[in-house]
Amino acid sequence: MDRFLIAALTAFLLTVVAAPPAIRLLSRLKAGQNILHYVDNHLSKQGTATMGGVIFIITVTAAAFLTMRGSKELAVAAAGVTAAYGLIGFLDDFIKVKFRRNLGLRAYQKILAQIAIAAAIGFFAYNNGYIGSEIYVPFVNIRFDLSWGIIPFVIVIFLAVTNSVNLTDGLDGLAGGVTLVYTAAIGIIVLIVASRLAALGEGGGLLAEYGNLAVFCAAVSGALAGFLIFNSHPARIFMGDTGSLALGGAAASVAIFSGTELIIPIIGIMYVLSSISVIIQVLYFKRTRKRVFLMAPLHHHFELKGVHEAKISAVYMIITAFMSAAAVLMYYLFF
Repeated sequence: MDRFLIAALTAFLLTVVAAPPAIRLLSRLKAGQNILHYVDNHLSKQGTATMGGVIFIITVTAAAFLTMRGSKELAVAAAGVTAAYGLIGFLDDFIKVKFRRNLGLRAYQKILAQIAIAAAIGFFAYNNGYIGSEIYVPFVNIRFDLSWGIIPFVIVIFLAVTNSVNLTDGLDGLAGGVTLVYTAAIGIIVLIVASRLAALGEGGGLLAEYGNLAVFCAAVSGALAGFLIFNSHPARIFMGDTGSLALGGAAASVAIFSGTELIIPIIGIMYVLSSISVIIQVLYFKRTRKRVFLMAPLHHHFELKGVHEAKISAVYMIITAFMSAAAVLMYYLFF
């Protein structure tokens, strides 16, 4: 347990130290957020430093590698996936900042890049002795083998999670706060799985791998806690697509590498609601030319209804924490 606390605290302190000079540098480089014209209640945020995801990508990696012990193939892969998705987001943010426009990478370019990374992870999972092609259904202790179908399954998971986290990043502290709780919860679940495997006499290699995945999760949570000091309302820096895509990559990779993919809709309930609200809005508007929500994703609907964004972020975190606690308890009782 000491390693997990050390990882979280190290990532937190590194982020708190790194953020102020990063904000000054980004402001000097005029790497500011360009606010969309139809989000008029956010116009005061025009020019706020963006691409802050670079900060916690670096601090998470440093803290995790300082505290990992033993076999760490899966945790290293998770850190690599986080950085790879962060790179896609960075390119998107850089184009927006460089050319002072709302359009960065085109949608098909982002999707193709995401699919390419996810496909590589799918092949990695299929051929990795620690992961394989089996899917575990939580709480009912059922496993079934997807065989090569694990590859498209992994691609779907990555596309769903990374883009859902990206959609949730729309208010000060929202995506960071929700993901802080998510990674803390899935880290605890990974430890529960590891303890059960140890009780069954599972070998040390897998236990070390799961332990290091939990360390990685602790580092993400710690870094986000530090980042929220500067990202909560009123935000001094935004994570940008650099951060939201990186967090989506981290969230998806840890779940896939630990065999807990099917728990994502529970502890990631607010990601799910963000995506569903957008899907409903688009489909209903195409059919009727009317809107279900004042604006999608859902958090913007609440904002236009007069709820302060700080309250929305807090409620999203609370709901995530409640669902996470329920999932952790169920894993503890029934895994």
